[in-house]
Amino acid sequence: MIGVILAAGEGRRLRPLTFTRPKHMIPVGGKPILEHLVNAVRAAGIKEILVVVGYKAETIKEYFGNGSEFGVSINYVDQKRILGTADAIASVKEHVNEDFLVVNGDLLSSSDAIKSVIKMHEKVESIATLAAVKVEKPEQYGILKVKDGRLTDIIEKPSSKTPSSNLVNAGIYLFSIEIFDFIEQTKISKRGELEITDSIHLIVKNGKTVAVTEIPSDSWLDIGRPWDLLDANMRVLKSIKPSILGRVEKGAHIKGPVFVGRNTIVRSGAYIEGPVFIGDGSDIGPNCYIRPYTSIGRNVRIGNACEIKNSILMDGVRIGHLSYVGDSIIGEGCNLGAGSISANLRFDKKTVKMKIRGEKIDTGRIKMGVIMGDNVMTGIGALFMPGVTIGHNSWIGPNIVVYNDVPPNTILTLEQQIRRRNFQ
Repeated sequence: MIGVILAAGEGRRLRPLTFTRPKHMIPVGGKPILEHLVNAVRAAGIKEILVVVGYKAETIKEYFGNGSEFGVSINYVDQKRILGTADAIASVKEHVNEDFLVVNGDLLSSSDAIKSVIKMHEKVESIATLAAVKVEKPEQYGILKVKDGRLTDIIEKPSSKTPSSNLVNAGIYLFSIEIFDFIEQTKISKRGELEITDSIHLIVKNGKTVAVTEIPSDSWLDIGRPWDLLDANMRVLKSIKPSILGRVEKGAHIKGPVFVGRNTIVRSGAYIEGPVFIGDGSDIGPNCYIRPYTSIGRNVRIGNACEIKNSILMDGVRIGHLSYVGDSIIGEGCNLGAGSISANLRFDKKTVKMKIRGEKIDTGRIKMGVIMGDNVMTGIGALFMPGVTIGHNSWIGPNIVVYNDVPPNTILTLEQQIRRRNFQ
């Protein structure tokens, strides 16, 4: 059986991180989202994978190559037009001649969840088998109506504020090759896309069987917005296997499950409280406090007396001494000057809102820090208010308090008024 992973989209809701990479290549728990999926598909028994690529496809191709380093065979299909999930699946038609698995590339899934879809499909003669999962906010997904394990209706992102069900489409499918006939009949949706959910609706409308298997909510996580990345990072780190491959100086303290990569040094006085992941070639400390659910990439330097908490620091980040980064994501190659602070809590203790594609969205999180694109530089004493985003290649001058989102390629400096007088 072939496994198809859909990884062609950009992920605009994850900007500024996706200005410089496809969303599927954002790291959580030390590995790109897509690598976690490849591992799950392999563990489910599928060794031949097709990855549908589009936006910044070379980033994915260069990382995974032919898949041999990951224990699978990977081939790539370029989605020539980014026109929705049904169009992406149609692009693999010439490469499959039997039932095939499809997984959305912007989610975390356990191998057991994938296995349950395969088992259900083998049990029931159906054109399509879907994984379903119960969520707290079903209006953000395709809602499923199911009777006796069979799909009776699917409603993509309903407009009603009171959805009829909290059982939603998990983005894991198993199709027979008949699905291509229904994709050909699918019309462009109101969102201007060819939606696979519309194709599935056509199957049901024609009286054909679509099987549904419910998977546990803790086996799946959709990643669509910046704060979802922090949830995904936490999910991955909960099952991290501790290992110290680098050097830990005398006087450093490691508590709980911590992974320290090769050629990494943890300097004296550092206190690392797991679960924590630290990549190869990094330099931590001295006298740092690395708190739980922190993922630190390769070749990262964290200076003296810094505190990092529940955050993702990508490769090549530099954090100057006396800085605090909490509940934040810091893009590749960023350099934070000494005393840089990410505020993560409102005075009124209300949940933090972030601007996503021009709309203020409630993160549902009381603590939410800064989302920083790649290659941002900050001066000493730069302060970031909860929920702000900083676009890639921007410079933030010293002693600036950033209250609003900063676009890419922007320089922020202060105008100051200096008074000078002589001693009397």
